[in-house]
Amino acid sequence: MSTLLLRISIISQGSVEMIRKMQFDPATVVFRACHLIRDGFNQAGIPTPQGNVNEFGLFLSDDDPKKGIWLDPSLTLEHYCLRRLDLVKYRKRMRIVKIRTMDDAVRKFKVDDTNTVGQLMLTICSRIGITNHDEYSLILEMSDDEKQKTLTLRRQKSIAKDQRKLEQMRKKLHTEDYTNWLDHSKTLREQGVAEENTLLLRRRFFFSDKAVDAQDPIQLNLLFSQTRDAILKGTHPVSKEKATVLASLQCQIQFGDHNKQRNKPGFLDLKEFLPKEYCRVKNIEKNIFQECKKWIGFTEMDAKVKYTQMCQDLKTYGIAFFLVKEIMKGKSKLVPRLLGISKESVVRVDENTKEILTTWPITMVRRWTASPNSFTLDFGDYADAYYSVQTQEGEQMVDLIAGYIDIIVRKQKSKEYNGTDDGDEVAIYEEIVYPPYFDTDDICPGR
Repeated sequence: MSTLLLRISIISQGSVEMIRKMQFDPATVVFRACHLIRDGFNQAGIPTPQGNVNEFGLFLSDDDPKKGIWLDPSLTLEHYCLRRLDLVKYRKRMRIVKIRTMDDAVRKFKVDDTNTVGQLMLTICSRIGITNHDEYSLILEMSDDEKQKTLTLRRQKSIAKDQRKLEQMRKKLHTEDYTNWLDHSKTLREQGVAEENTLLLRRRFFFSDKAVDAQDPIQLNLLFSQTRDAILKGTHPVSKEKATVLASLQCQIQFGDHNKQRNKPGFLDLKEFLPKEYCRVKNIEKNIFQECKKWIGFTEMDAKVKYTQMCQDLKTYGIAFFLVKEIMKGKSKLVPRLLGISKESVVRVDENTKEILTTWPITMVRRWTASPNSFTLDFGDYADAYYSVQTQEGEQMVDLIAGYIDIIVRKQKSKEYNGTDDGDEVAIYEEIVYPPYFDTDDICPGR
């Protein structure tokens, strides 16, 4: 009978790495191999790591930390084509991940390093108290130096001649470009997330958010924090009057009922309550306090519900914007444009006013394709031609459209299963059964 000789590494007491050669039957299941390793080291007088034995596994490392793999406990050693004297590490699969939520609270979670981000979202969201985990995702927060390095690499790969100008526009418009969303199909390790990194938990898909109310205080608090930040940054343009009302509701949330002794000009740090274009408006703080009187008696939860409802009425609410370049009609010139994606539609938006120019229902998306510098949509008979733009964010757009369609399909299947089907939802399901990907390299701009 053939045997497989491997070098097994463990971290013994005192954080000392110990390596020992061990023989295995290639048909041994990985889970069984872990127990043989513990027994073998203990019999040799080498203490094995403390902890729940079920939390340990075998890791096949690589020179690139992102490329090492955890061996599946249910598979055999021979499945991985291991060779004689390969180094396999017996390590604890569990790791700590730091999560920051939109209200700036930071939590630490013990998670399984073998799980993909998609699997971890269920664990993380359930521990926080979020039921619809599929509408949330994680962003890897980077230092200023890391952001600059990323921008430099993108400039080098971009085919846009005015890349620096576009970067300034993105910064001003607060688009989704360059947002470092984690891939749900990969593990944290595969994406270079170290234990010292902090991940931002943020709602990515605005699908069931309008159902969030005071009965769900955890999601309401997160939704309020995210919409408030979007208002202050200018992601959602608002009139001076609406900005004043929203600021008054924020006062009610933070300070409670209006107090004329406290609420005097100079009390507020206006940049924390208003978009910057309104911070220097004459008597704006006085107007905010005047509006505060309307909310006397509102609880913190009531005021948050009112705030989010007002934001949900905005035309741009729930839309993820990307700054792209499209071909000007009748010319070959490429011009900047905002492309937005929401649960209902894909929209072309004026980059200066954020007025919606064209709307395509998301259920009319037949196929799409993304390349490093372009993104193309096919709306079938709903549009006369493909819509193709120059962008480096094509993959992120694909993730959004596919994510919304996936949520729609799952919601529809759930309704069919529970017998609560309705005609409109059936139409949605029927409209999205077309193959999602196709090859349109010949029509992508910038080639």
